[in-house]
Amino acid sequence: MSISRPTTASTTVFSPATADFDFVLPPHLIAQHPAPRRDASRLLIFDRRHAILTHSAFPDLPSQLRAGDVLVLNNSRVIPARLRGAQPVTGGKYEILLLEEVAQNDWWTMLRPGKRARLGSEITLLNPAGQPSGFTATVREINPEGHRRLTFTGSGDLAAHLDALGELPLPPYIARPDPAATQAADRERYQTVYAATAGSVAAPTAGLHFTPELLAQIRARGVAVVFVTLHVGAGTFAPVKTEDLAGHTMHEERYYVGPETADTVNAARTAGGRIFAVGTTSVRVLETVAAAHGGRLVPGSGRTRIFLYPPCRFQIVDALLTNFHLPRSTLLMLVSAFAAPGETTGREHILAAYTAAITAGYRFFSYGDAMLIL
Repeated sequence: MSISRPTTASTTVFSPATADFDFVLPPHLIAQHPAPRRDASRLLIFDRRHAILTHSAFPDLPSQLRAGDVLVLNNSRVIPARLRGAQPVTGGKYEILLLEEVAQNDWWTMLRPGKRARLGSEITLLNPAGQPSGFTATVREINPEGHRRLTFTGSGDLAAHLDALGELPLPPYIARPDPAATQAADRERYQTVYAATAGSVAAPTAGLHFTPELLAQIRARGVAVVFVTLHVGAGTFAPVKTEDLAGHTMHEERYYVGPETADTVNAARTAGGRIFAVGTTSVRVLETVAAAHGGRLVPGSGRTRIFLYPPCRFQIVDALLTNFHLPRSTLLMLVSAFAAPGETTGREHILAAYTAAITAGYRFFSYGDAMLIL
């Protein structure tokens, strides 16, 4: 374990512009495969009160928690959301990414190439061998973002056939020469060990590091482990395209908070316990609900477009476990806001921490290492 104090290169007044959240990452630090074991990742700890960085390892995480704290995990399960299709007459190929199920056999999707898929177009869904699967998709609606609403007809409920027909939708920065060859391994490792409720098209990656044994250690310390659900959408990888952050429209995601989670979090906060959110998705759920209910967590479901960036304050979350995020992403902006709540210096602290991580050879993004902000 080593300790350092991050330095900031600038003392200029912060302006909430997208370009302020840029950084250069050597391509070889983008993790293409998970660590040999889930918990065999590194852990960079940032003490925001004293602006101190500590280089550690993920199995040391339980030592950062104490009795009375609450660990909040997102239990959304990634679905095999990437499908293959073909135009029935010409044979032209399509890649389909399922985004959200509206009703049985009725889904919002992203299509590539999208321009060929006009209203009324039909697509034959293919199985992994490239043969017709028994399902046909028809384009029923196109929204302003270019997403296609497809209705599927054929062999029953498409959702029930996804394990056989679909591929796990790995992020675009994971480049595999033969994706099919690693699908079996990715179906296990690009999924948390506690995943329960199907609906995400991307993993809540901060949770990928946990093992049942590590969670047992955390519970043995008197820490409550509870769950929220936020179904991660493809928008989590979407870059911010506006120059001014205030002009960005956040992607919408569905969430659920159960009564046990709400009661446990509220009781811990009353008793002085700390709330550790695992992943930016858990933060978005907790802070969305708190903003609507005077700082308290209440059970229920809904949709959130909350966009957290400096300067902003957090009403429930005391500590954040997260991975290292893409430049100019809303996730990096959230982490920067959390590094200095209510202040404008969080961006500088996080970019300094990222520089230290790059120098030390940390692995970045979904299959990469972890960072804990205390």
